[in-house]
Order: sequence, then C-alpha cells, then structure tokens
Amino acid sequence: MRAAVYVGERRFEIRDVPTPVPGPGNVLVRIRYCGICGTDVHTFMYDVTPPGSQMGHEYCGTVAALGEGVERWRVGDEVVGGGGEPPAGHPDPIADDPRFNYGTMGPQRGAAWARGYAEYVEMEAWRPIPIPDGVSFEAAAMAEPLATAVRAVRRSSLRVGDSVAVLGAGPIGLFTLQVARAAGASSVLVAEPAPARAATARALGADAVVDPTESDVEEALAALTDGIGPDVVFECAAARNTLDDALRSVRRGGGVTLVSLAWEPTALSPVDWVAREVKMTTSFIHGPRDWRIGLELVRSGSVRVEPLMAPGAVIGLDGVQAAFERLMTPSGDVKVLVAPAS
Repeated sequence: MRAAVYVGERRFEIRDVPTPVPGPGNVLVRIRYCGICGTDVHTFMYDVTPPGSQMGHEYCGTVAALGEGVERWRVGDEVVGGGGEPPAGHPDPIADDPRFNYGTMGPQRGAAWARGYAEYVEMEAWRPIPIPDGVSFEAAAMAEPLATAVRAVRRSSLRVGDSVAVLGAGPIGLFTLQVARAAGASSVLVAEPAPARAATARALGADAVVDPTESDVEEALAALTDGIGPDVVFECAAARNTLDDALRSVRRGGGVTLVSLAWEPTALSPVDWVAREVKMTTSFIHGPRDWRIGLELVRSGSVRVEPLMAPGAVIGLDGVQAAFERLMTPSGDVKVLVAPAS
C-alpha cells in the first residue's frame, strides 16, 4: 500500500509499505478520508515527530479484513477510526498515565496508533465505532476534532443563556462555536485574523467576528457584551497572546477553557485578571461519549461540516507535503482531508 511517511526535517516521502494483516482481535480498515490535524502540523513545524512515523489520527473508512476472533464487525462496515470503549483491563496510554505530558511524550506516543495518511490501517477491534446513518464520510473524518470540541464544552462552565467567545476559528474553534450554540449559548463571538476562517465562522452562525490584528480583543469583546465580557471564553488558537487575551476578556467570575496546545512559551499578566477571580480549566482527553455526542450533533443537523471544506480541501497522498507547508501559515484553508486511495 502507499503511505506518507515522515522522514524528518519537515519532509514526507510517499512510499510503498507492506499492507498490514490484522492480528487476533484486530481489524484492517481501508481509509476513505483522514483529516490533517493542527497538532500534526505543529509536530511537523517543530520537527518533533520521529522519522519513519506514519502520522494521521482523524480517519474513517470501511472494514477490509478481520483478525481471528473478531465478531463485532463485518467486512464492508463503515467506521470511524476511534471512539470505542476500551475493554476492562486495557489501560489508555494517555488517560491512565498520571505522568503523561503531551509536549514531551505526545508525538512519540501518538506514533503508535496514528497511521491515517495511508491506504489501510490496522487497529484493535474495540477502537472504531460505526458511522451513524445520515453522517457522511467527510463528517466522520472530523469526528475526532469534533469530540475535542464536545469535551471542551462539557468541561467548561457554560450554562444555558451564557455569552461565549471563541478565540481561534480553526476546525476545533469552529466546532466549539457550534457545540456551544447547541449547548445553549445565547451568543457566540469569535476572534480570528484569517479571512477565510473568519468568513466560515460567520457562515456557521457567529454573532460577531473580531479581527485581533485590527482591534484589541478585550475591548472588542467587552463592547459586544455590554461592557462586562463574555461569560465563557474558549481558547482555541495557541498564539503567543491568546491565553492572556482569554483571561483578560472573560467577565468577573467567568470561566476560561484552554483547548489549544501551545508549543512555545505563552506570556501571561495575572495582574490584569486575577482580581476578577477568573476560573480556568483545561480540556484534552475526549472519551467515547464525546465521540458519540459529536456524531449525533452532526446527524441531527446541529453541527455542520460542509462550510469547513473549501474547494480543494480533499487531496491525495501526493499532496500531503504541500498541504502541511501551506497549513503552517493558514490562509484559505480551514480543513484539509487526505483521500489516500485517490
């Protein structure tokens, strides 16, 4: 099979590699689409993924072969490549490790199961979940970042009727916008400098979009919330100043949820917000319930994926290198899907 293999120094090579044969308890999935995750782009940008890795963890496809003892699936079943419930006695290498630190161990750990930029992937039979009726393959390929947004909203202090701000309108920010609305937010404000992403936020129902290169985020969000600031702010950007922007912008006693993964030191000025008793939480690991909630939101129409996909959003393996280089400085792209068999 063909696969995009990371060889180091910001370079992929398209190679012919052996097609996996599913072992006992495993399944082989023929990948239909694999989304390019912002975390993948960061590990590419900072060259921290081990050479020889096959990246990609946002995928969906069809079951192509069954290992010995697999009874849950049939060849041809349409599945999302994650969201399953681990069996008893099967610890999650991230959620169950009290010493896990993504910045120092994530890329190495992730390489063990992130193999989506390839025609086929082998995985334990418990890992995938079925694609619900009415959910497209394109939407199923975005189930993982959508689950991240669901997790963030569920961990936040959001209550029905609250005003919300989302800093950063990448895929996770755009999903957070929609999930927050579905959870009862009365208004959702977005801060985003990239025109294409700002336009997508508007298309998905943002009440206002602030360009942080033209306006002070704190002042702009205060002006849009009767001078008090949003009740809840989701930091989905990971720029140098966005966490401080979130903490300064939220209302007194409000909540900030940190969703993004910053790979460089982030400056904070606590004197600007600590006296307002701001609450901050972080969100990272999504569980099986988050995946299922996200897919149900898509099925019901509460979350839309089509506006995230600009013309040219689907590429083949040969386009992976150029896509990663382009995504380091987002412009017209919002979400890119790799179709390995194209």
